[in-house]
Amino acid sequence: MKISIGSKIVDGPWGGGNLFVKNLSNYLINKGHKVIYDLSEPDINLILLTDPRSKRESSSTFNHIDINRYKKLVNSNVSVVQRINECDERKYTDYINRYYLEATNSADKVVFVSNWLEQIYLNLGLSSKKSKVILAGADLNIFNDTDSKTNIVNNEISIVTHHWSSHENKGFDIYQKLDELVKSPFNNFKLTFTYIGNTNQNYNLPNTKKISPLAGKELADELKKHHIYITGSINEPSGNHHIEAAQCGLPILYRDSGGMPEYCNGFGVSFDEGNFEERLSNIIKDYEIYKSKLKKYPFNSNQMCDEFYYLFDDLVSKQNNSFKKNRISLKGKLFLYKNRLILIFRKYFSNNLRMINQKLKELVYKK
Repeated sequence: MKISIGSKIVDGPWGGGNLFVKNLSNYLINKGHKVIYDLSEPDINLILLTDPRSKRESSSTFNHIDINRYKKLVNSNVSVVQRINECDERKYTDYINRYYLEATNSADKVVFVSNWLEQIYLNLGLSSKKSKVILAGADLNIFNDTDSKTNIVNNEISIVTHHWSSHENKGFDIYQKLDELVKSPFNNFKLTFTYIGNTNQNYNLPNTKKISPLAGKELADELKKHHIYITGSINEPSGNHHIEAAQCGLPILYRDSGGMPEYCNGFGVSFDEGNFEERLSNIIKDYEIYKSKLKKYPFNSNQMCDEFYYLFDDLVSKQNNSFKKNRISLKGKLFLYKNRLILIFRKYFSNNLRMINQKLKELVYKK
């Protein structure tokens, strides 16, 4: 198969959507399939739409409008899957759901990252026949429980979280509460709290250890230094942060909100605003129980990619005439040519932009 994924890959910390593209790309390539990230070739078997918003709003390389043009001008036989991991509820916006729902008209199948998120769009009118849920996962080669901290020594418990986004709905109200709790003993335990990632300036965390955003093995190694993972995210469709922590063997103290319970139920303790301290006490008391359960944590990128692959293979196998070479009109050829030029420009410009940024940093920080 030749699969086009509508997102550029960003090196380093960049959020769960970027990790999804990395993991799926590597999986497909290792299976012998070709993966591209644009609409510049006439014989694409399947297009994966990751974000219909404009390139300025996201890391997307094309949207549903581009897909519709490709189908009309170049290849009407191509299959289209749209993956949705976003909604208005997450950041209290008022345009995401409507726009994403409009984009589903170009897709043969729409994949959601949680049943909670799927229900939002079904309530808006999306056909259940078109809908499917595939839960997310992280790379087991990186995020695993090898060398993960296990024993609690001297009643000292270290708690950690990490977020790329600094939006207040990532749980900063809860992190501020925890920041206060670490100042004095909590049920005879000494707590420490570490925040990895971008913080929100409206919330002061003076007693919290702050670490700049990390990714890959650096992130996994840091997570494994701690006992318990906390996520206070509100209306999170899925997220990658708690999955990475669970795969590293950390019991999850999670807010009962959004898609979180689908990933964390049975592998930690849920809380809401009114019972946070009680639930924190519970997860400390039952730490060893949840630590043991995490050895069977089921969500990882291998499982996720398997499910996407079976879906892709099924859709492509139903395509008509196995992509007979159709004559492409002049408009179609111009469409492909334009996308090839954009691809060349993007590659040249981004490479040179990185070099320019590096030179500027050297000049700025040169002693």
